[in-house]
Amino acid sequence: MIQIDTSEDKLHEECGVFGIFGSPDASTLTALGLHALQHRGQEGAGIVTFDGEKFHGVRRPGLVGDHFNKTEVIDRLLGSNAIGHVRYSTTGNSILKNIQPLYADLSSGGFACAHNGNLTNASILRDSLVKDGAIFQSTSDTETILQLVAKSSRQQTVDKLIDALFKIQGAYSLVILTNKKLIGVRDPYGIRPLVLGDLNGAPVLTSETCALDIIGAKYVRDVEHGEIIIISEDGMESIKPFPKVQERPCIFERIYFSRPDSIVGGKTVYTYRKNLGKELAKENHIDADVIIPVPDSGVPAALGYSQESKIPFELGIIRNHYVGRTFIEPSQSIRQFGVKLKHNANSSYIKNKKVILIDDSIVRGTTAKKIIKMVYDAGAKEVHLGIACPPIKHPDFYGIDTPDYNELIAAKSSLEEINNIIGSKSIFFLSLEGTYKAMGYEKRDNETPQFTDHCFTGDYPTSLLDREQGTVSKQFSLLSEKN
Repeated sequence: MIQIDTSEDKLHEECGVFGIFGSPDASTLTALGLHALQHRGQEGAGIVTFDGEKFHGVRRPGLVGDHFNKTEVIDRLLGSNAIGHVRYSTTGNSILKNIQPLYADLSSGGFACAHNGNLTNASILRDSLVKDGAIFQSTSDTETILQLVAKSSRQQTVDKLIDALFKIQGAYSLVILTNKKLIGVRDPYGIRPLVLGDLNGAPVLTSETCALDIIGAKYVRDVEHGEIIIISEDGMESIKPFPKVQERPCIFERIYFSRPDSIVGGKTVYTYRKNLGKELAKENHIDADVIIPVPDSGVPAALGYSQESKIPFELGIIRNHYVGRTFIEPSQSIRQFGVKLKHNANSSYIKNKKVILIDDSIVRGTTAKKIIKMVYDAGAKEVHLGIACPPIKHPDFYGIDTPDYNELIAAKSSLEEINNIIGSKSIFFLSLEGTYKAMGYEKRDNETPQFTDHCFTGDYPTSLLDREQGTVSKQFSLLSEKN
């Protein structure tokens, strides 16, 4: 049996977190917030609530709507305080015990944690904890945080948490629920996002503003890099225990991960992606008849490219949104039709045309090759491929599901070689300088970058201790197509 999924040529989602304090509809609002964050992970979802006496939790594999739209489930999640999580596994297997939020009974009370990101020293810490007698129930690096909190000799929960945070490295945004508090944490570099909102006096913490919109909450501000927000019945407190460093949010939140209607840095993500397309057009002048996006993620950049280049934009490829994540084909003989499960050429806008395909990124190149062939088969004279970001040459260790070096097509092949592999007339990428311009920044030499852009540059903002010691775990589990 062969699994075909054209999304394997994309960087896969990370995770999404949500928390609310002091609302009688906490579980329902959390489920709605997770719906809005579904694009960040589809493997599993979970909600933990606290009713003043007991914690309640439901964790399920699959989509939020498959489990949390049923009255009997929501009614079990009692209480006015809640946190939730949608998951795409970057560390740990895709199994029920790894679905978050994770919960533990500590000496100071209950402690539930939902984590977006990835720890770069989780394996080293885990080995040390196990040698010291710790018993792990999951393979998720989030449990390492719980174990460190439990092991701390400090008395107060927040102090225990800070003690643990000083031992971990990497990227993390956390929402934590205790008997008395909702806590939000963002790593010192602010690599992973976390925002603060308000719903009629009930504070909300979540990965993106689109989760605030769905419940009618107002955006208050971003949680700052290295900040811990503590919410209780006494109000809200902000502390910043870490040494101060320059913020470096992940640039791929704006390029690919965040939902287009989410607001980052005062602008919608959609605006940034259109700007990427405009900068790509400024840098590359191709004689063509039509601009066609690779749907859906390539649409904003293609619009921007079309507006800047004055070349008409058309939906020359139609995506089928009703195909699941994978498809089991009945025989090897029809494997060639796999790409049409999700994409099909709109031939009337392609035949006898010089086409520029626009996509947001390219990882392995396998799907790009299939789509280019499909466009040629639909009668295109020429097919050029424009990528609205620089070549991805380095894997991620901060929560993005990327292949190893040897599977990243831009890491092992020149521009000419990539072009020959995928079969396009030409391929062109946006420069790093153009990428920064699209974000409203200027890329300055010999200065700390404004973003975490290591997938392009290899400039990792934190140490990669697990990798350096050869203990880093495989981060990709569903990138199944190897052809």
